[in-house]
Amino acid sequence: MYHKEKSIQIKNSASALYNNLGVLRIAPRRLTYFTVVHANVVNMVSASWDGLNYSHRQLQSKEPNVATSTSLIMQAAFCALPSRDLLVVTSQKGIQIYESDGSIMVYWHALDTPETPTAQAVFARGISAVRENYICVGISSGAILVFDVPSKGSNITLSEVLEEHKESITDMAAECSGSQECIADLVSADDGGNLCVWKSGEEFQLLNNIPGFDMSCSSVKLWKGTVVAGYGTGQIRLYEAVTGILHAEVKAHARWIYSLDIAPFSGLLLSAAEDSLVRVWHLSMTPETNSVEVTALKTQYKTFLTVDSFPQVLLT
Repeated sequence: MYHKEKSIQIKNSASALYNNLGVLRIAPRRLTYFTVVHANVVNMVSASWDGLNYSHRQLQSKEPNVATSTSLIMQAAFCALPSRDLLVVTSQKGIQIYESDGSIMVYWHALDTPETPTAQAVFARGISAVRENYICVGISSGAILVFDVPSKGSNITLSEVLEEHKESITDMAAECSGSQECIADLVSADDGGNLCVWKSGEEFQLLNNIPGFDMSCSSVKLWKGTVVAGYGTGQIRLYEAVTGILHAEVKAHARWIYSLDIAPFSGLLLSAAEDSLVRVWHLSMTPETNSVEVTALKTQYKTFLTVDSFPQVLLT
């Protein structure tokens, strides 16, 4: 089960964005990196496992030919590939890829922005590492950019653009890495609640399109071939990835779900929402029926959430 550890102070508060917490454990160095977005800044903390040493770094949003950018950052997420770990930052202007400690920016991809303002906002959001060498990033048009990442260096290339979604991408999640075989290894979600299930490769293949119900799917995970999706209605839905069969639907929260996270080996699922609660669930497979069951655990966490503030979590 989960327990509260020592609080970590960050330089600024956290913007009220989906999935606004990045975590990367560096076992050989006994360090954990944390990232939180505030406006046009990524606040990064490096914390030793014994809780004695901390270091801070701030990353600014970038744009060409501008010394200090004011474009809002939409997300910062760590991407753990078999050969290297990278930090990906998305904003209203483009996509920045850094070494995992934030020290060096190794790649910049500018978004196509119209010369005259339009009603459609332009931004990138939704980040996931896929298999050995891909990083996928969603954009506001609904397209997904697939980047081919070398084992070292900055020769990152845009290898493919996936154009199945018609609304802004909200989140993406992958399953399996290295030599493991999975039928479906990427799921993407959009503002209309639509889910696309993909199989990666030299050319990504669309396996399934699970229709939404006109409510944003704000956070999504992929676990043992099951899509776990959190919605603005406060619901969590579990679908079989390849067939789209609905296994379970839970009224998990009273307000908008902001983030999901899952422990792949234990099946423990965390859901955090605008109702100021972080709830703990347990997912289990039923081999006889090839279905997934979800159980609410008694333990839950109370968070004190205000707009633009970082949650303080207490066990209740």
